[in-house]
Amino acid sequence: MFIAKSAPGLMTFIAGGVPLGVPLQWRAPSDQFMEMNMTYVIRYGTAESVLGPFVAALSERGLALVEFGALAASDLAVCFPEAEVIDESAALQATVTMIAAHIEEPWAPCNLALDLRGSDFELAVWQALRAIPAGTTTTYGEIAGRLGMPRAAREVGEACAANRLAVIVPCHRVVKKDGSLSGYRWGVRRKRALLEREATAGLLCRSAIVAHGAA
Repeated sequence: MFIAKSAPGLMTFIAGGVPLGVPLQWRAPSDQFMEMNMTYVIRYGTAESVLGPFVAALSERGLALVEFGALAASDLAVCFPEAEVIDESAALQATVTMIAAHIEEPWAPCNLALDLRGSDFELAVWQALRAIPAGTTTTYGEIAGRLGMPRAAREVGEACAANRLAVIVPCHRVVKKDGSLSGYRWGVRRKRALLEREATAGLLCRSAIVAHGAA
């Protein structure tokens, strides 16, 4: 597993021995069971981005959801059925502005604590997604292979579809074996736009390095 303990109850994930630098909350099954039996608070805010409106929801542990679209409190109540959902768009202005900037420049780091909720397998897949460098893509089968489960490509696809953190957990960087774009929870148009933005940024960065070296 890709995990190193950094503080009581807090895990910092490591991929290939390289720390990703953003603290994540490890949602063990026992923790999730306990949380199902108590009320907790989910704060959310909305904003516009270059790819349309989005909503961001945070628990006391960190960012728990980023979804494109105009979601209402009732929609979030379905996502977090045991939570008290509170609209704090004004108080979370700085956070949603940071997320909007990351959507515009998905290759840039986004140093927000994350509260990822899922099965052990889903968490491992999401961690593998976060290890994919911006400007590159991988396949479902390649991720399955990295996890030591080469026949689990379909299950990897299902874990990608269950991802609730658009762009932050970059499932848009996963493509079919033939390189074509597959389905995306928030629409193939957004997936293509994100990949194009990352590819363009990579070309510009490489051009700047070449120009600097030539000088």
